[in-house]
Amino acid sequence: MQASSSPEVNSRQLRAVLAVAEYRSFIAAAAFLKTSQPALTRTIKQIEGALGASLFSRSTRQVSITEAGKEFAALAERLLNDLKIGVENVRELAEQRRGQITVASIMSLAHVALPRIIAEYNRHFPGIEIHLREGVQGNVQDDVRSGLADFGLGYVADMPEFTTESLGTEAFYVVLPSRHRLARAKEIELKVLKDATLVSLPTDSRTRRIIDGAAATAGFTFRHAVTVNQFATLYSFVRNGVGLTVVPEGARPPAHDPELVSRQLIRPRVSREIGIVRLRGRELTPAAAGLLALVKERLRRPRRL
Repeated sequence: MQASSSPEVNSRQLRAVLAVAEYRSFIAAAAFLKTSQPALTRTIKQIEGALGASLFSRSTRQVSITEAGKEFAALAERLLNDLKIGVENVRELAEQRRGQITVASIMSLAHVALPRIIAEYNRHFPGIEIHLREGVQGNVQDDVRSGLADFGLGYVADMPEFTTESLGTEAFYVVLPSRHRLARAKEIELKVLKDATLVSLPTDSRTRRIIDGAAATAGFTFRHAVTVNQFATLYSFVRNGVGLTVVPEGARPPAHDPELVSRQLIRPRVSREIGIVRLRGRELTPAAAGLLALVKERLRRPRRL
């Protein structure tokens, strides 16, 4: 049998690389790892020798990471996360119906749709712990890329390092107080909001970029009075008359809310495509695959003609 030419790297060495990459100091990284600085230096030299590349540039004042180091640190993080998940999967098989799943989701889906789905899954598999990490699209991609999340739910776009699967499109709705003059309308045209005051999500959220882009195309700019991070906070400000808000269909407040109404935004109809985001080539644990199957079944939307 021919020996493998791949370098032999263990988890201790991977953790050493990540510690130096994070602290940019051998002294601080050694303290974090509870080892000596000479031992840590030897470990980094061993792995650099095995790889045939320098991971860090050292000077008397600081340690900086090389391009090869950045690429290897990202790989090390994925490998350690996969190792952790693999160990937990073995434990799950040994201890039936127990384990852990991490899902990364954009806030609009995490706010309304996912609690119902996770509650349903939990009734069948009460021993499986689910971690839900909610954020903007960039957070979802980072969590999936690093291996921290088993899979993500977010906007579907051309992302070569991921595999994506569309669950359909969502329209955008204007949310306003039930006493507002526009509440009597069945739908609201975009141009009607030209002089409206909005309560909005941060500028780095895809929802905000979509609605700002629609306004720009129509020839005006929205006036954002208040920026918040959560949908529940958006609706509190709308209830108190600070302004209106525009949200994806799945994040609308409950239809029975006595203080708020939602009306579809039209002319143009603004929408987004949502779906599954996974790291290319990564296999799911049985528990994560089961939850993903339920998510697809509950969130998949019929195509609109």
